[in-house]
Amino acid sequence: MKNITQYFKDHPLYVLLLAFPFAVMAEAFGWGAGWVFALSSLGVVPLAGLIGEATENLASHTGPKLGGLINASLGNAAELIITLFAIKRGLLDLVKASITGSIIGNLLFVLGLSLVVGGLKNGIQRFDRRHTVNYTILLGIALVGLVTPSLFSHSTTNGLTQKVEVLSLSVAGVMVLLYILGTLFSLKASVKEGIGTPTEKIVEEKPAWSVAKSLIVLGLVTGGVVWLSELLVGSVEEVVAGTGISEFFLGIILVPIIGNIAEHLVAVKMAHKNKMELSMEIAISSSLQIALFVAPVLVFISLLMGHPLTLVFNQFELAALGAAVVICYSVSADGESNWLEGAALLAVYLIFALAFFIFPG
Repeated sequence: MKNITQYFKDHPLYVLLLAFPFAVMAEAFGWGAGWVFALSSLGVVPLAGLIGEATENLASHTGPKLGGLINASLGNAAELIITLFAIKRGLLDLVKASITGSIIGNLLFVLGLSLVVGGLKNGIQRFDRRHTVNYTILLGIALVGLVTPSLFSHSTTNGLTQKVEVLSLSVAGVMVLLYILGTLFSLKASVKEGIGTPTEKIVEEKPAWSVAKSLIVLGLVTGGVVWLSELLVGSVEEVVAGTGISEFFLGIILVPIIGNIAEHLVAVKMAHKNKMELSMEIAISSSLQIALFVAPVLVFISLLMGHPLTLVFNQFELAALGAAVVICYSVSADGESNWLEGAALLAVYLIFALAFFIFPG
């Protein structure tokens, strides 16, 4: 009992596991879509954290190279599951908003909060700018891939829906290829030289769980995420109709936070420990994974599910994405960070969030 109490003290978010049965009860007894959505969202948060913990322990048994690959592949599992159920229900605007929201949130909110926490605790923090700048350059290339179908769609007349879908599929294929090449580069790079994914540097610690325990927890928790995701997505339309909050805002702000909060906290924790380079790499590489892997995979899967998803975003999303990438590059280019830069990033994110809230999505 003492060990369980200590575990929850070390992982306070896991207390939200209590929301799981209440979310099921809310659906079963008809408490209303608002309760179902809120409780399901709260329940997904600790489950996403457990997925991260299970994959990190599993990765620790395989070594830093393969471990980094495992972490990179499963790092956004919770958000991916949520978006798959959204595609199943035809909520494509929610899915596309969650893609852009995850990238913007990582670059502005997560990185900004990390800079503030790290700066207040440690003062000016220094890091190797080469690695963060390389990640940001790759992110700029990924942004080109996301922007191209949108520009094509906005620049042409009606009646070219099929061509937009073909272009989106083609771009998705190129982006997956770039992701594979980047992963192969990371696997061959030397961790000691600081090259590779940030998760590779974390998984060098001695695992607390066995392989069997990690796999069992991963399987059970993934099943829980699937269950709650179906409840969450199933309540979206009623929540939108009942509260007036747009589907666009739910996708671009709430879904990314729900699915990735555990990873966000790791980035902040690393900054607090004065490991600013690792913190920045977590935030930026997570955005890269969304752009180069998650978004293309969703495009291909949506085709199989009968609800084709195109990489066409509205002009506001594109402007916010471009601004986030430019600001992130500016912050990481000098190899130093402070809390004021973090506050500026958070201010920009707050401005965008307010605009997204009133945006007629």
